[in-house]
Amino acid sequence: MKLATIRHDGRITAALVADGGYRPLPARNLSELLAMPEWKGIVRDAASMLGGSDVIPASDATLLNPVPAPAKVICCGLNYSEHIREMGRELPEYPTLFAKFADTLTDPDAQIVADGSVDLDWEAELAVVVGSTLKDASQDEAAAAIAGYTVANDVSMRDWQRRTLQWFQGKAFDATTPLGPVLVTADEIDPEAGLDVVCTINGEEVQRGNTKTLVFSAPRLLAYISTFTVLRPGDVVLTGTPGGVGMGMVPPRFLKDGDELVTEIPGIGALKNVIKIRVGAAL
Repeated sequence: MKLATIRHDGRITAALVADGGYRPLPARNLSELLAMPEWKGIVRDAASMLGGSDVIPASDATLLNPVPAPAKVICCGLNYSEHIREMGRELPEYPTLFAKFADTLTDPDAQIVADGSVDLDWEAELAVVVGSTLKDASQDEAAAAIAGYTVANDVSMRDWQRRTLQWFQGKAFDATTPLGPVLVTADEIDPEAGLDVVCTINGEEVQRGNTKTLVFSAPRLLAYISTFTVLRPGDVVLTGTPGGVGMGMVPPRFLKDGDELVTEIPGIGALKNVIKIRVGAAL
């Protein structure tokens, strides 16, 4: 099943993608829905309904960031074998992790505004959304706790990232990580079987990877993270980006003002974001 957070008639609601449109669910967004212990039953009941006047036509709704209020956004860097080698590193024994704030997330078609960065890079990613609480979990327990998967682009300000050995400031600009367009539940999609992760700029393909080549699978990542911090429903984990980022090119290449950045995982959907660069705010 596909779930979404939509805006319709000035109101925002969680919804099931069904019948050529969206069937509203009893929550303001998917973050709120996933916090309900009975969320799976609610979704199943909605899916069992045929037709109905409550379906909102797709043309009358706007897709938003599906999970706007995660308590934690945790990202894995250097998780595709070809990207690791592209960056001149050895395959890791443990995942390289960093955190974002929920404020970094934005809608699937939002304009990405870079205030004060000129070395803006793209990082197409599969994102995992947690569906139940995890602490000291096994990989099997972690797999069972996955609500579903969505698409992300960890747009990175490389000039800020290079200022120190810590990545944080280059990854934490507000409203620069698009997420969506929908959440596909874990029973319908299997990244370990292989999902293409594709990024284009103005129609030119710059990244194409497959989740079969992830060094750390989604369940393995969630299990590992849960050993040191609890994961709760609605939390988001970005699984890393394949090769083809701008910083790895010779010479390096970065996004320009007006570029259209499209991030797609077939079976989930595509993000379409236009880049706006404001250099006057640089420090």
